Amino acid sequence: MESTEQTGSTVISRVADHQWHALEDDLVVGRGEAWRRHDGRLFLGIDVWRDALFGPLVEAVLAGLPRPLYTVVDEADADLVSRWEHAGFTAARRERVYIVPTDPQVTGLGTVRPPSGVTLLPFGAPQRDPLRELDRAVRDEVGASVGWQEMPAEVLPRLDDAVVTDPTKYTVAQESGRYVGLLRLAPVPRQPRIGLLAVRADCWRRGVARALLAEVLGSLHASGAESVSAEVGERNEAALALFESVGAERAGGNVEMVLR
Repeated sequence: MESTEQTGSTVISRVADHQWHALEDDLVVGRGEAWRRHDGRLFLGIDVWRDALFGPLVEAVLAGLPRPLYTVVDEADADLVSRWEHAGFTAARRERVYIVPTDPQVTGLGTVRPPSGVTLLPFGAPQRDPLRELDRAVRDEVGASVGWQEMPAEVLPRLDDAVVTDPTKYTVAQESGRYVGLLRLAPVPRQPRIGLLAVRADCWRRGVARALLAEVLGSLHASGAESVSAEVGERNEAALALFESVGAERAGGNVEMVLR
């Protein structure tokens, strides 16, 4: 698919189904892209060489896409937030970015143990089928409460989709042969990222999440990693309290914006 429109000396072309280029003298001076996330929502990204190109480029992108549309902006970038607002987007969700220490002397997690009857399976030990079952259960519970859109953007597709599950990224809590909680660690360069920490609803308030966090942070500390990053939705009060209780420091935040 290709379409072109002229805006002054700038030519904006739709070069692929979800990609746009802004051209001046046949040189790319801006790019627009749309991509569908695992929950089915369509997100946008705009990158321009000059601020004045943002408006024409985003207008061209919006003209070719259905609603609703989403984007994520660093909360500290007030100018960019304002540009998206001018395009009709409004804030829908806010997410805090934390840096979490791994040293048990700092986190206070050195003496934390799993609840009675719960054992922890370290990275690589979980089995795929029970892991898929736990993933489905957690997603159904979240979907029935706050909604899966409240989960971090880094969360993978459902494990029962056509996706290769890598057990080396998961630490799992098990009770009576049933998986009841998981922590997924994303191996991001320079600093690992906690992509998901979740516990079955019938096991909440027993210390399972804290035990998983203690296991993973302690393992990372032993391997030489001083900290990890994590993103937590501002509406997730339990997760905010858990991370802040172990010495996590806020390092910024993101604003998820929507055009309906």
